[in-house]
Amino acid sequence: MSRFVDRVTIHVAAGNGGHGCASVHREKFKPLGGPDGGNGGNGGSVRLVVDPQVHTLLDFHFRPHAKAGNGRPGAGDNRDGATGEDLVLHVPDGTVVLDADGSIVADLVGAGTTFEAAQGGRGGLGNAALASKARKAPGFALLGEEGEHRDLVLELKSVADVGLVGFPSAGKSSLVSVLSAAKPKIADYPFTTLVPNLGVVQTAGDVFTIADVPGLIPGASTGRGLGLEFLRHLERCALLAHVVDCATLEPGRDPVSDIDALEAELAAYQPALDADHGLGDLADRPRVVILNKIDVPDAADLADLVEPELAQRGWSVFRISAVTHQGLRELTFALARMVREYRDSQPKVAARRPIIRPKAVDEAGFTVSPDPETPGGFIVRGTRPERWIAQTQFDNDEAVGYLADRLNRLGVEDELTRLGAEPGAPVTIGDVTFDWEPTTPMGDDVPITGRGTDIRLDRSERVGAAERKQARRLRRGLHDDEDAPDGA
Repeated sequence: MSRFVDRVTIHVAAGNGGHGCASVHREKFKPLGGPDGGNGGNGGSVRLVVDPQVHTLLDFHFRPHAKAGNGRPGAGDNRDGATGEDLVLHVPDGTVVLDADGSIVADLVGAGTTFEAAQGGRGGLGNAALASKARKAPGFALLGEEGEHRDLVLELKSVADVGLVGFPSAGKSSLVSVLSAAKPKIADYPFTTLVPNLGVVQTAGDVFTIADVPGLIPGASTGRGLGLEFLRHLERCALLAHVVDCATLEPGRDPVSDIDALEAELAAYQPALDADHGLGDLADRPRVVILNKIDVPDAADLADLVEPELAQRGWSVFRISAVTHQGLRELTFALARMVREYRDSQPKVAARRPIIRPKAVDEAGFTVSPDPETPGGFIVRGTRPERWIAQTQFDNDEAVGYLADRLNRLGVEDELTRLGAEPGAPVTIGDVTFDWEPTTPMGDDVPITGRGTDIRLDRSERVGAAERKQARRLRRGLHDDEDAPDGA
């Protein structure tokens, strides 16, 4: 038996970028062939795409982890690595994507709508791409970036024109089965629908969809019973239809009190899509009242008593029987007319325009703040500095020197100097903490040394620990052991 799943948590991971290659061209009679290391390939991304053939989130319930392909590393002879394969996840129409904090990040409506759930990491540059006037033959390459990792919540909110609202066993499933070709579960004993059922209703010139959702009970707006699962699927409905059981034998229930209880729950529920899509509260949607099971004699008498009171509220009232099909024709045409009027009243959907968010001209792209946990330390935050840290091979001195030049050009060193940083102060960027040493001023040529080395890292004007220890001993009047007399 198939299962319907309308809320899942998925863990998506994009592919990592491939590492760049550090290679030197070697050929007979060409000793100075130059760098020829290729770039690493970009990692694959994870995308969600609306597929009309998918109607449930069941696949993600059993396979919540999704991983895209990694980029391949570069190679010598200027060969770039292959790009990682993208992973496309097919989701039903009406899927809402939320982040770990519960904020809506995407509302996927319409076949083909795409959302990039996780972006693949960029491949690292090879030494051929890093060659410059200062570094004609770099002995290093950049590492590939890690792909984005995210935990997302997928919620399916049914896309229907008419939503049937009612207590359990009010006859909603029976009504959907006779108005459309849908075949929900129907039985002659009390039970409630556990999953939404969608049906397509066709009239002379109109086609609309109708949704049968789990039954509502008092307290549903606060999560009692299946209320929240029920109300979620009504957020997109243009028209709400109260289905009332006029033949119920439960004490203390009648059509008017049932409708009042339903209206109280609709008014208390706050749709999650209202803020972004302007659908409004459920209490503001158009209403109709359907008095069901009037084929029962006592039910017909009760309908005669409550119909005038319901009509005074300004609602259209229909008396039907899903068993004998009494009143279904009038109900079908009335629902089609109300749906058509709602569609005509809505503004035309304009094509989405690309959103451009230009950066300010004077935006530095990073921030420097004192480290609250380390006295005299600083923390550098920013997309580019943190990305450069992840791309650096710290076991290669030339790569570290290249990182220092990039940070200097960005203005990190000037900002540290302005904030009063002393040479040797611990500076944290991303996951790496190092002792800050001012580099050579901009415009100076990089000293030419062996491949993979940087002479600037070997010189330092800062007093080392051994020298500070020796100075402290001298201030105390102590001498080295070699200068002390025998037996001292």
